[in-house]
Amino acid sequence: MKNYTYTLGEAYFLDQLFPAAEIADSSLHFKTTADVIRHYTLNSIHADGLAGIQEIKVDLTFGTYRIQLEGEFDSGKVEQFAQRHWEVFSRNYAQKAIKGMELMKEFRVWNPMEGYHVNRNPFDGTSKWTLFPPLGLNIIGQKGMLLLHYPPWAVPQAGTFDNAMTMQRWSRLLEKSGIDSGQVSRYKTFIDVNPVAAPGSGESEYPNDYMPIMMAAAFFDGPEERNYIKSMLELYLTPPDWPEENTYTLPLLICGSPLYDPQAPGWFRTAYTDILPQDDQGIPQVNVLQAGKFRVFPNSKRETPYLICNHMIAAGVTGRCTSDPSKMPDIRLYEAQDLVAATFLKLYTDQPNRDPMEVKAEACTRWFGNPEGMGAPKPAQREDQLILCALAQMDLFFEHDPKPHPKYSFEEAYARCECNDPMGNPCEGGIKPPDRSV
Repeated sequence: MKNYTYTLGEAYFLDQLFPAAEIADSSLHFKTTADVIRHYTLNSIHADGLAGIQEIKVDLTFGTYRIQLEGEFDSGKVEQFAQRHWEVFSRNYAQKAIKGMELMKEFRVWNPMEGYHVNRNPFDGTSKWTLFPPLGLNIIGQKGMLLLHYPPWAVPQAGTFDNAMTMQRWSRLLEKSGIDSGQVSRYKTFIDVNPVAAPGSGESEYPNDYMPIMMAAAFFDGPEERNYIKSMLELYLTPPDWPEENTYTLPLLICGSPLYDPQAPGWFRTAYTDILPQDDQGIPQVNVLQAGKFRVFPNSKRETPYLICNHMIAAGVTGRCTSDPSKMPDIRLYEAQDLVAATFLKLYTDQPNRDPMEVKAEACTRWFGNPEGMGAPKPAQREDQLILCALAQMDLFFEHDPKPHPKYSFEEAYARCECNDPMGNPCEGGIKPPDRSV
């Protein structure tokens, strides 16, 4: 039996970066911050696929949290995990979020709706904010990265992102793009431009946007002591065993569109204005399926391939059947764009040194039938037509009780699409949903 112990960090900082024990559902039995740290560390170990770890202990000694791992494990991998785990929560990375929070409190803009309801979800309750960097996600094993807006309050309550509808839907898209189910967790690691857990669909719905682009740019970007977003991106985009000969970092999906949760692409536009394409009026663009490359910092060693995409849950919220599948919010267009994003990550895993425009063109050709991703989706393969249709059926037919979930499993939705006339069209024939056309 092996034993490996390492220091994670000082309690003064970690007590602010991990959610308080009382936030979590009582079924998790958290009593102290050490319990919370243990839980999220275990989640990260599972996400990274570290085998043979049989016991995790977290203790607080002289104001410092220490983690002890026991089992029959690969010592080299565990040491690599421990070093990067400490680094994530160090002063050069996650601790910068504390600086942003302190400045917000100084300016009296931290949780401006404290004590009041901001949505109708009874589980969220009144508006509450807590710092929440990437917890329970990959530490060393990520194969693609996402840039999102903020984590919903339900996450620290449940102690995991996997129960969130956003991540459940994203997992389906990843699998159907061709990623093995055992590897899906490696494509779900993300950085939020506002690392603050708060009530979902309540802090960012216009006109009541309490976490706008300005908030990210002002408090989690800026001078070195609080450039949280860029520092975390720089760290996570290059895992510790990233081959030295690779031209690029991991690819990055920048998630959000004008129809739903545009804050992450909005921050990206303000942060990297000079490298973005412009329209004929000189306006920098961050359009869905726009691809390119950038350096996180001007002196970053490698460029990062990026693709702008929809927020992962947007299709389920605003997607519908319309008379024109080439325009939003048609569900067929949503599904194709989202499958392009998932395929973009898969293709980079297979060939990490390809130009992002080439990778985008291949992904778009698969799901749209053209390299630009223009017009109505026209997958060439029958199987892909049915995949797109089945995913659309899952998003179109949704049950809210006893808890939100698709009415049909993927297999059931696939069968509906296969037997339909016309085959593979989720918006026609006997599988057409109730009329919500616009």
